[in-house]
Order: sequence, then structure tokens, then C-alpha cells
Amino acid sequence: MSLFGKIKGTLSLLKDIDIEAIAKLNSKIDLKEVMDKVGSLDDDQLNGLMKMLTRKAKRGQHKLPPIDGDFYDLSLKLTPEQREIQLKVRNFMEDEVRPIANEYWKKAEFPQQIIPKLATLNIAGIAYKGYGCPEQNFVMEGIIAIEMARVDVSMSTFFGVHSGLAMGSIYLCGSEEQKLEWLPKMQRMEAIGAFGLTEPNVGSAISQGMETTCQRDGDTWILNGQKKWIGNATFADVTIVWAKDVDDKQVKGFLVRKGTPGFSPEKIEDKMALRTVENALITITDCRISESDRLQEANSFKDTAKVLKMTRAGVAWQAVGCARGAYESAVKYCKKREQFGKPIATFQLIQNHLVEMLANLTAMQTLCYRLSELQDEGLLKDEQASLAKVFCSMRTRDVVSRAREVMGGNGILLEHDVARFVADAEAIYSYEGTKEINSLIVGRAITGYSAFV
Repeated sequence: MSLFGKIKGTLSLLKDIDIEAIAKLNSKIDLKEVMDKVGSLDDDQLNGLMKMLTRKAKRGQHKLPPIDGDFYDLSLKLTPEQREIQLKVRNFMEDEVRPIANEYWKKAEFPQQIIPKLATLNIAGIAYKGYGCPEQNFVMEGIIAIEMARVDVSMSTFFGVHSGLAMGSIYLCGSEEQKLEWLPKMQRMEAIGAFGLTEPNVGSAISQGMETTCQRDGDTWILNGQKKWIGNATFADVTIVWAKDVDDKQVKGFLVRKGTPGFSPEKIEDKMALRTVENALITITDCRISESDRLQEANSFKDTAKVLKMTRAGVAWQAVGCARGAYESAVKYCKKREQFGKPIATFQLIQNHLVEMLANLTAMQTLCYRLSELQDEGLLKDEQASLAKVFCSMRTRDVVSRAREVMGGNGILLEHDVARFVADAEAIYSYEGTKEINSLIVGRAITGYSAFV
């Protein structure tokens, strides 16, 4: 093609611009000077200009792929019924929670009005058998955790404490009478549960160093001590409290009803993470609990550990949801945010960040899926749950960090959601066993040596 032909082809890109648009363009640039410059270009330069203009013209017509963190299509492994539950939870989180998530996170308040709406989903205690529970499986429980956490980790934590730790304690350690009294109404979310294990002076070493005590006095037990970081406890109808028996030195569990004298929960303020969750410092002073409200099948810390093992997989799934929410928010932002005249998603370094985020996210999802399969098959080991918690909480930190990085300064603003995911990832990293403690559980399993002390 001749030089004249290439110039003519370049100018043909302007054929659809009307006279008014040309006049407006001429007010911004000197069109004659532009034409002079174009006329002085050699063939290679003109070819480059043609490619640039053509790419610019076609960009608006380019159909972009949907934003989806399920890159290996794990959703295809769900049954139609499970897929329906997943989408029901997703729609609820998008319609009811996303519009208020940042507002309540900023206010550090839990939206009480959301509980009756959440109850209509019929998902509490979803992996348990009987007592009005949906009787699905732990894979489905994990999928629900992802769907909640990808929008709001606080909401996922609230639900995990209630459905997992509190209901799970009764399900695993309660008598039949206790299960019949509490599980059906907790499943309907007519009663909300909390779980009191961690203390002000003891976290990781709680199995050996628990300071909260219980002592039998006839048909009642007298509890004394403090519990800290207890989610939902400011408004829970029942709190599972673990205490060490002063007589036999064994850990026992108790159902402490709301309003019980000597049981005083105080909301913890000024948190930088999970601000919507109402964690409490509970002071327990000569609190009398009847023998009928002692968890009848909780006779040592081994029973407490059964609850933690069952729910630790759920925390790993929460980490996946947090990472997925940050990743999807970052992709959405990068497609819309323009710098140097084009979306930053077109830049190589940005794409590299997104790929590394997706790789971590995909590894986490597939690991957790297999973990829950083992749990459903009754084969789950402590060290397997711990490995998932270690890996997923670490990788989530990396994903949310990269999500904030690709957003630049905007990444620290709540309006883009990622700032909330960055902060909440720090809580996930610590609760349900720190990275170090869970690492030692796995290390003991693979070496045969305990390195705890």
C-alpha cells in the first residue's frame, strides 16, 4: 500500500465523526499540524499508528469475560439442589448485605435486622443430621462460607460462630434433651449462639492454661473467670462457656443463658478487623449454672477439640471467601480504572498480579473442597484441618495485599471493599488457632515429634 493509501486508511477512522465533533476536536488540537505530522511518518510509524487507532476504535466493542473467582469450575461438582442453595445465598449477600456492609463495618455495629432475613435461607446447621437441620454436607457448608465471606467476612464470622461453634458444641457434646431444646430454634435462628473459649491471658495455650473455673455445688455449678473475643456474645441467647473443674482439673462445657446473674458481656471497641462482629469481654462472677445446663458429653478438652476440628475447615473456607471477594473486586476495578488512556487491566504488571491472586485462590479452593470431602467421609484428621487453616490464611493475606496494590491509593478506601478485606484477613489469620500453633500440629504429624514446648 502506498503512503497516500495508508494516510487515507488512517483518516477513514474519522469518517463517522460529524462536523460538530470535528469543530470540537479542532478547538483542542491543531488538525492541520496533526495532518502535517502524519504526512511525515514513514511506513513503520504509520503501521504503528494504524494499529493503535484500530485498537482504540475496537476497544468499546470488545466483550470482556465475566468476573468469576471459580476458575476451575468447582460449582459444577455441586448437585442441582446444592447449586440452588449457593445461588440463593449469593443473591442474599448481594442484595441484602453488600449495600450495608461498609456502613456497619465503619460503625462497628451488627445489623440485627438481617437475622430474620438470614433465617429464611434455612442454612443454619446445614451439615448436621436431624433437629430440623437441612442435612446437607460439609462441602455445602464451605460453599456457604465462601459466598458469605466474598461479600462480608464479618457476616460469615457471625454465622460461623452461631451455626458452627455454638450449634456444633451442642450437636457434638450435648445430651439429647439439650439438643432438642436448643438446636431446632437455633436452626431457625430464633435463638442465637456464642462460643466462649479464649481468655484475656490465654489463647493458644488454652488447653493447658485455662483460668476460668467451675466447681460443683449440689445440683449447680459455680463459674468464675473471664472470656475474651467472644463473637455474638453481646446479644446471644446462649453462650457456650468452657471452664476447668477445680476438683478433677478437666475442662467442661456449659450452656449459659442470656441474662444469667454473674454473667456480664462487654463489647470490645476499637477493633481494626471484623468490626461488624460484636466481640465481647465476658466477666463471670459466681455465676450459677444448673447441672442440666452442663454439656453432658463434654468431659475434657478432647471434647472441646472435636468442636474446633469440625469448625476449623469452615475458617479455611472463610479465608477463601475473603480472598475471592478481594480478587473479584480488584478485577472489576482494573477493568474500569484507566491510566495513560486505557484500562489498567491491559498492563502486563497488573495482569501478573491478578494471575498470582487467582492462582492462590484456586489452590485454596481446591484444597478446601478436598478437605470437606474428607470431613464428609469421616476421615478428617486434625493435621489436615490445621494445614488448610495455615495455608489459606497465609495465601489470603497475599491475595488481599495484591488487590490493594493494583488499586493504588484507592485501595485504602472502603468504597472499593478491598480495604475491608485487607483488615478482616488479619483476624482470619489469628482466630481458630494461629499460624504457628496450627503449623506445629502439622509438624508433629509429619515428623512424629511434638515441638509445642
